[in-house]
Amino acid sequence: MPWNPNLYNDFKDIRYQPFYDLLSFIDPHQPLVNGIDLGCGTGEQTAILAERLPNTVWLGIDSSVEMLADAPVDALANLRFRQQTIEDLISAGEKWDLLFSNAALQWTDDHANLFPQLLGLLNPGGQFAVQMPMQTENKLNQILFDLADEEPFRAFLNGWNRGSSVLSAQEYAELMFEAGLVNLRIEQRIYPIIAEQHETFFKFIAGSALIPYMERLDTTQQEMFVGQFKKRIAEAFPKLPAIYAFKRLFLFGVK
Repeated sequence: MPWNPNLYNDFKDIRYQPFYDLLSFIDPHQPLVNGIDLGCGTGEQTAILAERLPNTVWLGIDSSVEMLADAPVDALANLRFRQQTIEDLISAGEKWDLLFSNAALQWTDDHANLFPQLLGLLNPGGQFAVQMPMQTENKLNQILFDLADEEPFRAFLNGWNRGSSVLSAQEYAELMFEAGLVNLRIEQRIYPIIAEQHETFFKFIAGSALIPYMERLDTTQQEMFVGQFKKRIAEAFPKLPAIYAFKRLFLFGVK
């Protein structure tokens, strides 16, 4: 089950507000020759970055062919895209004036080692702006993880489950401080999602965190898993309309 840009964009308004909030952290008055959007998805937000910071040459990278297929490749002269993993980017060693990532790095592993490597790609004076969902504190992610850890789904998945790699605010603060970043801003923000029906909550997570589970299940197993997942969502939010307090972590600093 590959990434589905249409399903992901069903919640564009909800996903865009944190992007604009993260964008507001950036100091546009500092010289930013080049910038990179890590896990750029469909590239629409990268295009906004290129518009807002026209003197910066922007590269958007993503590992998903399906998402990049919708990227606005000819939209702006200072904008380009590349299919590439973050790990390959680190191996290449190119330096950047601005590392930006909105809701993507939660998909990567071992942040205790990954983040120092990313921060090492910053030029002196470079800015680091990252936002990630706090998966371990978000109810839908908890339900999904617990369900996958129960039988028969644990057997269907051969024991696989996607635990969150997202660290605590204190741990990120230490990593950024040790990498020489100053002017730190580390914030947790809540973005409520209000639903008139449980299907809204299911569709919100189906376009992101549910995908790797579906990839590992056959059609019959998928139907069982989705049915049980929807049942658990309904049990977790017994009253409708319901509110889902979706938590996100913002990280910003200057090298």
